[in-house]
Amino acid sequence: MSPRGDREPRGTARQVPVAALQGALAAEHAAVWVYGVAGAFMPATLARRLDEATTAHQARRDATERMLMDAGVPPVPPEPGYLSPEPVTDAASALRLVITAETDAAAAWRSVVERSPADPDVRGAALEALTAAAVRATRWRQTAGTVPLTVPFPGTP
Repeated sequence: MSPRGDREPRGTARQVPVAALQGALAAEHAAVWVYGVAGAFMPATLARRLDEATTAHQARRDATERMLMDAGVPPVPPEPGYLSPEPVTDAASALRLVITAETDAAAAWRSVVERSPADPDVRGAALEALTAAAVRATRWRQTAGTVPLTVPFPGTP
């Protein structure tokens, strides 16, 4: 581990921001769980978008696990369950939950972008994940009728 405490060597030439990747992986695990819960409360007209978002998070989760394993680091497992910020009881609360999940994912991936300036592969994957989460969050905000639709700098507190 480096003196900064967030990098582990990959082979002998490449380093990845392990702590940030583990945080992003945890956010992806949570997002997959959130979409499963939200699907029970969303109208059938949103089923395709829910499926697409779930698939995107599953693919990102799997790719992140591979990145960590390639670096010789065991990936964090998913939690058995997650505490939502509010009870999910209807489509409106389910929409707020998926917006929160996408916002959390964007923040986690922004952390990876900030900590991987020397690795274009990791940085590129993180930027792609950050962008995808921000776009999904915007689309869900539009569906929910939330204003503003976008945030100035996705992934920032």
